[in-house]
Amino acid sequence: MIILLDSLKASFKKNRIGIILMLISSFCVCFGQLFWKISENNEIIYLFLGFALYGIGALVMIIAYRYGSLSVLHPMLSINYVFALVLSFLVLHESISWQKLIGIFIIIIGVALIGGGDEL
Repeated sequence: MIILLDSLKASFKKNRIGIILMLISSFCVCFGQLFWKISENNEIIYLFLGFALYGIGALVMIIAYRYGSLSVLHPMLSINYVFALVLSFLVLHESISWQKLIGIFIIIIGVALIGGGDEL
């Protein structure tokens, strides 16, 4: 167990900048998609803001790949589902079921395990 934790720490340290950039990318992409949803009511400024944030997220993602392993960083994009669920709850007042919470928990555990799996 201690060996596993040490290898997880080493992998996170090696890919730290890439992981942080991927999380920023996911955050931008989710806010971009949220603004697209809000623009549904003919608010064109939100549509353009959504495109801008989505584009920034894509650029940050491309930069992130320079700072880590593809096999670690690409699965980090699944954190988008977590951000989307939180934003939909907070901004759009959508409900969160137990199934969604369990799914989010599994995604977070999976991302943590994959993010730390580079040194195993």
